[in-house]
Amino acid sequence: MKRNRYRIGQIVPSSNITMETEIPAMFRAREAVEPECFTFHSSRMRMKEVTKEQLEAMDADSDRCALELSDAQVDVLGYACLVAIMSMGKGYHRESEARLHQRTVANDFPTPVVTSAGALVDGLHTLGAKRIALVAPYMKPLTKLVVDYIESEGIEVQDYIALEIPNNLEVGSRDPLALVDIYKKLNYQGVDAIVLSACVQMPSLEAIQVVENECGIPVVSAAVCTTYQMLRKLGLQTVVPNAGSLLSGRY
Repeated sequence: MKRNRYRIGQIVPSSNITMETEIPAMFRAREAVEPECFTFHSSRMRMKEVTKEQLEAMDADSDRCALELSDAQVDVLGYACLVAIMSMGKGYHRESEARLHQRTVANDFPTPVVTSAGALVDGLHTLGAKRIALVAPYMKPLTKLVVDYIESEGIEVQDYIALEIPNNLEVGSRDPLALVDIYKKLNYQGVDAIVLSACVQMPSLEAIQVVENECGIPVVSAAVCTTYQMLRKLGLQTVVPNAGSLLSGRY
C-alpha cells in the first residue's frame, strides 16, 4: 500500500539542536502505527544567547525562512522558538502566523503556519486546562514574560521553575530525563496540566510519558503541542505513541 507523504517545514534558531530531533522522533513514532510518512526541512535564523535583543533580531529573519520553506512546498510550516514569539508582546503568535502564512501565499504555495507559542496555548486549551505548572530553561525575567503571556490567554500558572540557562546550545544539551526529578519541585497540586518544557530547545520527549504516568496529570511540552497542531493542520489523526495525553488520539 502506498503511503501518503507529507513535508514538514520548520523555522529554527541557528543554535537549536532539539526541534530537528524531537519533532521527527514523534512523527517517526506515528509512522509505526498510522499510514502516513513524513520528510523534514528546515531554515535557520541566527541566535546564540536567549536574550530579548537577540530574540527580536532573530524574529525579524523569520519571513526569509518562511519564503525559503515555501520554495520547497512544505505542507505545514512550524516556527520553532516559543520565547521569541512571546517576547514580542501578548498575542503576537497570531500576528506572526498570519504574516508568515501571507509570505507563502505571495510565493504561490499557501501553507498553514504553526508557532510553538500558539501551539502551546492552543494545546492547553484543547486539554481544557485552566491552571497549570511549568518548567522553563530561561532566565527569570524571560520566564516571567512567558508566564504572563500564557496567563493573558486565560490560563493560570500556579507555579513555575526557571532553570536560568542563558546559552541556547547548553539548553539543548540537557538530559531530558533530569525533568523527572525537576518537576517534583513544582507545586502541581490541583493543576490541570504540567508543561514539562515551555521551550522547544529544552529536550523533554523521553520524560513526557514517564512523568504523566507518575503524577496522573496530563503532561505536555512546547514540542508536543507543536506536533499536535501540525497534525491538525494536515488533517491527520493526532496520535503519537508515548507522548502524553494530548497525542493519545483522544483530542
